[in-house]
Amino acid sequence: MTVYIDDMRASYGRFILCHMLASSDAELHEMAGRIGLSRKLWQRPTNTSGSHYDICLSKRAMAVAAGAVEVTMRQAAAMNARRRVTGELGTPADALDWMRHYQATRRAARNNHEEHQD
Repeated sequence: MTVYIDDMRASYGRFILCHMLASSDAELHEMAGRIGLSRKLWQRPTNTSGSHYDICLSKRAMAVAAGAVEVTMRQAAAMNARRRVTGELGTPADALDWMRHYQATRRAARNNHEEHQD
């Protein structure tokens, strides 16, 4: 199991935020506790695109120092999408390929359905 930190840089007031996600909520919350995040900052999967924390850059540096793996924002989004579909986060190494394949499969199924509607 691994904790991941993306390279997003979103302004929120005086803060710059990125995302922290993990293979499991237990590991995500454990890392959040280690870097001093309150559990109330957790973004629940029922309320968002997936279980994660939005964290400021100082907490990001702490998480990386504690062993979090840096990924791109695109990798994190693809991993989160895979978790919604399969229940598994997967790895950053194949996240973008998985997303391309998933989107192509959905597009082909939609086109096939439309062809049979005529």
